[in-house]
Amino acid sequence: MAIQKFTDFELIDVITSGDAEEIAALDVVELEGWVKTNRDNGSIGFVEFNDGTYFKNIQLVYDNNCKSHDIIVKAGTGCAIRVVGKVKLTPGAKQPFEIVVDECEIEGEVAEDYPLQKKRHSFEFLREIAHVRPRANTFQAVYRVRSVLSMAIHEFFNQRGFVYVHTPLITTNDGEGAGNVFDVTTHDTKDPFEFYGRKVNLTVTGQLHVEPFALAFRNVYTFGPAFRAEHSNTVRHASEFWMIEPEMAFCDLNGNMQIIEDCVKFCINYVIASCPEEMKFFNTMIDNTLMDRLTHVLNSEFKRMDYTDGIKILQEAVKNGHKFENNNIEWGMDLQSEHEKYLTEEVVKGPLFLINYPKEIKAFYMRVNDDNKTVAACDLLVPGVGELVGGSQREERYEILKQKMEALGNAEELSWYLDTRRFGGCRHSGFGIGFDRLIMYVTGVGNIRDTQPYPRTSGSIKY
Repeated sequence: MAIQKFTDFELIDVITSGDAEEIAALDVVELEGWVKTNRDNGSIGFVEFNDGTYFKNIQLVYDNNCKSHDIIVKAGTGCAIRVVGKVKLTPGAKQPFEIVVDECEIEGEVAEDYPLQKKRHSFEFLREIAHVRPRANTFQAVYRVRSVLSMAIHEFFNQRGFVYVHTPLITTNDGEGAGNVFDVTTHDTKDPFEFYGRKVNLTVTGQLHVEPFALAFRNVYTFGPAFRAEHSNTVRHASEFWMIEPEMAFCDLNGNMQIIEDCVKFCINYVIASCPEEMKFFNTMIDNTLMDRLTHVLNSEFKRMDYTDGIKILQEAVKNGHKFENNNIEWGMDLQSEHEKYLTEEVVKGPLFLINYPKEIKAFYMRVNDDNKTVAACDLLVPGVGELVGGSQREERYEILKQKMEALGNAEELSWYLDTRRFGGCRHSGFGIGFDRLIMYVTGVGNIRDTQPYPRTSGSIKY
């Protein structure tokens, strides 16, 4: 019978499909991949094998009758191999089948200082070898979910008729006016900014650039990298990260929140359906409450609470003896993660939109409410994390926006942005999801550095 070449995923799919005819046709197969472990017991040996197309390993079995016994017995962890062998069904074992190896060829030897061995390595150690850590189980799972979650985002918006816009990475503004930007310069020692004729920086948000497209296509989104020069050495901050930023014309704050809820639920469902083995791994090895939390969110109606009411609840909690690290709760403050978690975990016991924030602590482009004290902003708070999504209805009234921008000092620089309010502007809303933080939430991984292939944080950079 001819040799059939498979990937791990293809072979597992055939065997677990239940198609008796396809299974019966399996005999001699060829696989290419890497050795995870190799145990030689003398008369028989076992190789945990993986080619990257499926999370769980395939077991290879060899004995003294293997034509390439002298080769396979020396194949160490990390070695790239090609094997030919017979499929042996093992329905009573942990795995539904194994491969009895007949031939083995070494595709790539592995050096003695290969850093991944058959033991648990700390995440701190693995961050130092970012070029190798995708081969570790946790990071194979993380990066698979990262890929799948990217597709979930695009599928969600594509199904709803959104247009995908590529916004620039080099810009003349810093979006929200915080000043934490990376300047872009050339090596020209006379004038490092001469290339563009003015000072430019890496973008901190694609929102301002995507808003004008909503006035042409109605519903749009951008999904790309952003950069913020924050010296925040926390588990949730990175200087380079990816942002999902939709913008919808003729949409108020309530419509905005509905799309946020739909998007979050769609993404969770998509990942659970597409990565069942990876999600089992995260629930077992990373956070054993993960699936319960995600399922709870899927089955929950996202509650809504006014910021002012949230402050009153937190103040009452302090009066009743609850201890926050910051117990000085007052109207006008920017809530900390501990306050957000209290509201979502202890008060509503589920997802929560906190809305109508004081205008002084929110961005200039958010719509001022009738009380002239708050803006039509919303933050989605979820159990275990706190803030997951931030959004707002945008200020569509030209004069009000102009006054705010003049007070901030960016009206001249962003005159083109003001034009969108003069040239057929309308009510519109949008939101932003930090993609890397969304991965943290969906996987239970506790540090943003472990969701990114090559994390960039203040203090050092290696790659």
